[in-house]
Order: sequence, then C-alpha cells, then structure tokens
Amino acid sequence: MKVLVTGGAGYIGSHTICELLDHGMEVVSADNFQNAVPETFERIEAITGQKVVNENLDLSEVKACQILFEQHPDITAIIHFAARKAVGESVEKPLVYYRNNLNSTINLLHFGTLAGVKHLVFSSSCTVYGNPGNQPVDEDSPVGNIESPYGYTKMMGEQILRDHIHSHPSFSGISLRYFNPVGAHPSGKLGELPLGKPNNLVPFITETAIGLRPCLEVFGADYDTPDGTPIRDYVHVVDIAKAHVQALLHIQQSDQRERFEVFNLGTGKGMSVLEIIQAFEQATGVALNYRFSPRRAGDVETIYANADKAAQVLKWQPEYSLETMMASAWKWQQHLANQR
Repeated sequence: MKVLVTGGAGYIGSHTICELLDHGMEVVSADNFQNAVPETFERIEAITGQKVVNENLDLSEVKACQILFEQHPDITAIIHFAARKAVGESVEKPLVYYRNNLNSTINLLHFGTLAGVKHLVFSSSCTVYGNPGNQPVDEDSPVGNIESPYGYTKMMGEQILRDHIHSHPSFSGISLRYFNPVGAHPSGKLGELPLGKPNNLVPFITETAIGLRPCLEVFGADYDTPDGTPIRDYVHVVDIAKAHVQALLHIQQSDQRERFEVFNLGTGKGMSVLEIIQAFEQATGVALNYRFSPRRAGDVETIYANADKAAQVLKWQPEYSLETMMASAWKWQQHLANQR
C-alpha cells in the first residue's frame, strides 16, 4: 500500500507517518510548511530509519493537486490531515479557512479518484458537535451549533466525503473525530511544534515551563464547570496515530459494513484546564506560572468522548496515561531546548 499523507510535517501527520512506516507501508507526504517545518522529516528518519518523500505544494490549488497525482500515480489511499486548525484564528479569518480546508478536500477527492484511489481517511474533530448538551458524546450525537469556522470546515469536509462516496460506488472513507491530541513520540524526537504563539494548551504549558513564555494564559475561569475552566478529553498523539493505521486496515476489508463510517477518538474522560496544569506539575515536578484571561472566541465549555465504536470496530483503545502524555510533552520540549 502506498499512502498519501497530507499535512505530513504536522503534529498528528508526522506521528502517523511513523506508525505507517512501522507497519511496512510506503508513504508520500504533501505539505507546504504553512504551519510546520521541513526538519520534521529528518526527525521521522531518525526515529524510523526511513526517508519520506514530501511534495511541497498547496493542495487547495487545482493545478498543484493534479501534478501531485501525476507524479505519484500508484497512490492507493489517502490520509487527509492538511488544514488550518486554530479555532480562534478561524473566527478572525473565516474565508481563509473555508478556502484552504474545503478546496483541498475537494481537489484530493477529484484527482485522487481519477488516479484510481479508492480510500480516504479524513482528519475530523470533536468541534463538529459544537456545545453538546449531553456527555459523553457518541457518533450519533447531533452535529451543528458549531462555535467556529474551523469546526464548520470539518463538518462540511465530512459531508463532501459522504456525498462523493455516494456518487462513486468504488470509493470508501472513514472520518476520525478526535478530541484533544497531546503528548509526543516516546523517543522525545518528535512532537507538537507550533510556529509562533501556541493555540493549544499543552505546548503553551511546556513553553512556559521551559522559560520561553513568562506566563501561561488560561482562557476563561467562569465556565459552568467544577473549577470554572473548560473541560476536554485529552488523548495521546501516538494513540491517535495508531487509530489511523487501524482505520486504513479496516477500510480495506471487504466486510466493511458501510462505505462511509465515523469514529470518535478519545479516552472518555473529561479533564479541566486546571486539572491538566496540575497533572503536568505532578508528572514533571515543574511549577507553572499561570493567570486567567478572558474567554477565547470559538471555545466550547465541555466535551469528552464515547469511543466505544472505535474499540468495537477498529479494535482501537488508547494506551497512554495522562501522566505519560504530560511527561512525553515535557521530554520533547527539553529535546528542542537542547538543540538550540
């Protein structure tokens, strides 16, 4: 199997490439380094011992996507990560998000199908559930009432994939709705690397702990939660990466029940921002300096997963503990500091 991984230099994409290579699959990446760095592929090679070809192009451009499949006509499956992903930024720049995230998906499906690709695993998000009333959320929970343009691009991306599959009987797809990926590769050589100010909690924590930032901002202390801070379901990035491999193996099976399937990926346990801060301090012994700031546009109050379907169908279970998540993120941050 030759797998195209879009956004292969990104956080989840790079960890997934490591898992795909570990399973003996051939990988080609497509990433224009809009929110990543070329050195990621050196890190992948240091971990796996294998070089990965990356095509530096913008998948939202029709011609670029056409060229990609002309250069790699033997691609058999796609894992589509490439997307802008900052919730707050999407509120400020909605047209940028709609153009980039939706056009890339449309182009991949169009030219991929012309090239004979039959499977696509879509990187979706729990943001499609908006602010759900009942917890935990399962795959049958209502989508919509979304808080950000980013969330809408994920919901629309799923609908585009669903409609494409309906009109192409030989094509099948899986949408993985993951909750909050955190942590880093156990080697400490690969992890989340935000360019500029982090949008996600854990890299903000580790950059504060290492001294790159004077203070951690906690956005909102007045939510209707036990400690006033938002609650999320945090799951290790390697667990998320392994789920993509399981999804590819499942989608190739002739007994796949449906040609389009959706799966939640989470631990099933909600943790508040303050609980995550405490977990990091306990796992590393490093005290954090933090302060409360106003709520951030687009953030939901509480969401955590029911991932029973992934366990039953994909045979996927998260393996890493919260302590391991925090410790691995810290190991990665220290690795970066030692390289400077």
